[in-house]
Order: sequence, then structure tokens, then C-alpha cells
Amino acid sequence: MYKCFLKRAIDVVLSACGLIAFSWLFLILAIAIKIDTPGPVFFRQKRIGLHRKHFNLIKFRTMRTDTPSNMPTHMLDTQSVRFTKLQRFLRKSSLDELPQCWCILIGTMSIIGPRPALWNQDDLIAERDKYSANDVKPGLTGWAQINGRDELPIVVKARLDGEYAEKIGFGFDVKCFFGTVISVLKSNGVVEGGTGAVEAVKLEQKEIVTK
Repeated sequence: MYKCFLKRAIDVVLSACGLIAFSWLFLILAIAIKIDTPGPVFFRQKRIGLHRKHFNLIKFRTMRTDTPSNMPTHMLDTQSVRFTKLQRFLRKSSLDELPQCWCILIGTMSIIGPRPALWNQDDLIAERDKYSANDVKPGLTGWAQINGRDELPIVVKARLDGEYAEKIGFGFDVKCFFGTVISVLKSNGVVEGGTGAVEAVKLEQKEIVTK
């Protein structure tokens, strides 16, 4: 009942309310982005949706237009990453994700679910297949996001996404939702450099100590 009907009904109601309630914030951020750097307000990127189908994810743009757009941030070299001045604020506050309310409204995303992988993130997609996590509609936030977010290596993230796919339900979604609110307020797990960045740094430090 919940997975087939109620979850989608909640998505539609909350995303519509979010678009209306935060329309003033959308306008302010759009103006700030246009003043900051030339280019579009929104950033569109091909992602993996339900059952591996592609869709266009929408964010507020936090990089300059001459930055490669089809690679995860952690795969770009430092010379290729060209952030806007607003980048740190938008990403720390997760406000760059707000336009995804539209993706939720039209049904390509859900409020709660695994974060959608890039179309070419074969390693993450393959790991999620092991846990049937690609058979769940991707979300604005999810179980992995409140348990490490950018800090998680791919194998751990996929396992947590699979745990969500197995336990999906109203109570679990509520837990993920309020867990996300707390994580955003604390800026937990936000690491520039992407998936597993913290683990990589810790490993390097460990190797230095043991040498």
C-alpha cells in the first residue's frame, strides 16, 4: 500500500508545497547565481533512475560552465574543477538540491531513496545491482545520506542503499527525512572531492604513519 500509492502521494504533495513555499528563495538564489558568474541558473545532468532508466537531474549551478559536466567531482583533477563563489554556501546548506523538487513532482525522483548515480558511474551502479537498489526510485535524500553522505566509499554506500530498498516503508522514510534535516543543519558528511574522499585521506595518513 505504502510503496504502491502512499509514497507517491506524499512525494507529490510535499514537492508541490516545497516549490510554492520556497519560490521566493528560488528567485533570490537565481539572481545571486546570475550575478556571480555568466551562464544558466540551473545545471542539468544525466542520471540513473528507476530500473536504470536515464533522466535529467536538476540542481542550482555551482560550477562554471567550462567545467566537465559528465564526471563526478572526485574524478576531476583540481585544474578542471571551477567552482562559483556561491558553491561552498550552496553545497554546505544543500540548497543546490532544491530544484529537484520538480523531479520529484513529475515522478523521476522520490523524496527518500538512493541518491541517483551518474549515467557513467559503472562501479556504483554495479554495486547497487547486488542489493536491488537500482529497482528503487532515486531520492533527494536517503539512508546512505544520513550515514556518511560524501564520506562513504562506494561499497558501503551501495550496501546502505540496498538496506533501504529492503526496509522501505513509511516509518523508515520518516526516519531518513528527519535524519537529513539534522545532517544538513550540522553539514555532516559534506566533503568536496566526492565519494570516499575522507576514507582516502585517512588511508594516506595511515600509510605515512606506518612508513
